[in-house]
Amino acid sequence: MILDFVEVENFRNLSGKIFWGPGLNIIHGNNGQGKTNWVEAIHVLSRTKSFRTQRLQETISFGQDSAFVAGQVSSGDSLQRDLRVTLKENTKSIAVNGKREQLTRYLGQLQVFSFTADQLEVVRGMPEARRHFIDRGVASLRPAYVRTVSDYNRVIKQKNRILQDNLERDRRLAELQDLLAPWNQQLARLAAEIHEARVDYTERLNSELERSLFEPAELHIRYSSSLDGKGDLSDYEALLSERLQLRLPAEAAAGRALLGPHRDDLQVHLAGRELRVFGSSGQQRSALLLLDLAAISVYNSWHDDRPLFLIDDVDAELDENRIRRLLEYLEGRTQTFITTSKRSHVEGFISKANVYEIVAGQAVPPELNRSTFSAVAAKD
Repeated sequence: MILDFVEVENFRNLSGKIFWGPGLNIIHGNNGQGKTNWVEAIHVLSRTKSFRTQRLQETISFGQDSAFVAGQVSSGDSLQRDLRVTLKENTKSIAVNGKREQLTRYLGQLQVFSFTADQLEVVRGMPEARRHFIDRGVASLRPAYVRTVSDYNRVIKQKNRILQDNLERDRRLAELQDLLAPWNQQLARLAAEIHEARVDYTERLNSELERSLFEPAELHIRYSSSLDGKGDLSDYEALLSERLQLRLPAEAAAGRALLGPHRDDLQVHLAGRELRVFGSSGQQRSALLLLDLAAISVYNSWHDDRPLFLIDDVDAELDENRIRRLLEYLEGRTQTFITTSKRSHVEGFISKANVYEIVAGQAVPPELNRSTFSAVAAKD
């Protein structure tokens, strides 16, 4: 798939429309001009979420009550689709070809992978970031998985509500068990689907991690279930159902659900050592990038299609040698969008790239991009 253009209105400081090239797109400009905002707009168009804020309404320009991000996607069969995400103060709506669309169907329209500073939490942060990484990857293969995770979270929320209420009422365990039974039944079924999907995706990533661009040492990941060592994980639903009964007193005392994939983690090891604890900043950046590239390869194999890859502030996250090797690797594999302020780091790729200078949220006219970029890069 190829993103042909993006058009915005009242989205942060942006305005207008940019037509993108099918290969490498370099977005440059001084700090504060809106480079990252354009990459964020692409991310919102794809996932209906921002990589910079949990509250999408914060992206609406100050003083405005609505905004939109729209774009056109072309597939290999020359099929074109118009996507649109409209934001208002408390709502968002999504549409394909002018018709409102369900989220699970919309998410398969434009697939994006991103390498940003916030994403480093995957390798150095809390388990939640790693669970989200795995879930995004599974959803890139099976968009309906989004509904499975949503249903699971709904069940956990309802179960926690009952357990919290029980702290005040102090019911007998038999009575509490009866109240929780229908929710635990749903929980076990949905949890089994999530567990199976996450383990499968982890194995697919590992099969792609055998090749390393930046590190001679082996990068390996392992899905770590909270039920490890508790029984037969191959029959996860039965095992979880059994453990839910055994752990009822503990959950009653805690007032929250203690078992399920919302307690799982992804272990990331470099040369046999846990990267989160022992890895240097450079090793963590390289590992995240390798995980992203592995995810892209899995996507390529599954769909026989190219996704988009967004790299924000590339020169801040990678050195010049890594940038060169990365861009060489990505050629022909993705439609790539990178933002940079240190133009010399990507000067060697100008002849192959589409270059956009951003000033006050707008792109400099295309006929000025390459000449301006080359002249300034020569001074860097």
